[in-house]
Amino acid sequence: MLIAQMTDIHIGFDPDELPEELNRIRFRSTLDRIIAGPNPIDMLVLSGDLTDHGDRESFEKTAALLADCPFPVYPMVGNHDTREELLNAFPATPTEGGFVHYAIEREGLRIIFLDTLEPGRHGGAFCEHRRDWLSAELDAHPDTPTLIFMHHPPVVAGIGWMDPGEDEDWMLRFGKAVAGHRQILAIHCGHLHRPMHTSIHGIPLSVTPSVAPLVALDLRDIDPDTPDGRNLITTEPATYAVHRWDGKSLVTHYEMVHKWHVLASYTQNLQPMIQSMFAERE
Repeated sequence: MLIAQMTDIHIGFDPDELPEELNRIRFRSTLDRIIAGPNPIDMLVLSGDLTDHGDRESFEKTAALLADCPFPVYPMVGNHDTREELLNAFPATPTEGGFVHYAIEREGLRIIFLDTLEPGRHGGAFCEHRRDWLSAELDAHPDTPTLIFMHHPPVVAGIGWMDPGEDEDWMLRFGKAVAGHRQILAIHCGHLHRPMHTSIHGIPLSVTPSVAPLVALDLRDIDPDTPDGRNLITTEPATYAVHRWDGKSLVTHYEMVHKWHVLASYTQNLQPMIQSMFAERE
């Protein structure tokens, strides 16, 4: 099973800057690659910040571009979104207790989609209600391999202006909810607009880079009172993830979406090389 993940699309950002909105172009190019590429995708996860302002028009534009997807789409909220307009655009999305969190099971893998939105706050949130819901989900399926998606990474990455504080209550609350649950194979996030890999309570945690322009990789301390001219946002290519589940293990791949030249194809000239690689496995 192949699970594509797109995150931080930000439809609605500076729509009058170009003849067509840059983020819409990047989104469409990424979606075209996922649909027309060589990998038979089984589902698409949109892990938050689908829009830039959470407005109805931006959500409707996003839903329209996804209308012809040949696979199911599972949307999530980010800090730039609103629950109300996401549910208006994607009315089949499950909710519980006012939160857009839910779980599905496919091919022996349980997939949990979390809601880390607190309106008016840039950083994440994970209240007692959400903690209890997640704990109940994990306790009810202790032997089922589980993958968790959430928008905000519950860790400090070192990009100071994007990071949470080290000991924010919501991160500690989330950490206690997942600690000791050995069925969790991985946690995949968005929000940071950069690739990043770490772990939390021994669980692998990764961030998928954004579809919208990326955050510059600058790990120096930043002073909110002293602008220093550093780069903040770059035009690095839109990127998405493919999570491969074979019933035993979960592997994640990332692909940047831009024009490239193919340097080698599988022709008869390269068949001996391929055959020799397979022969080594015998």
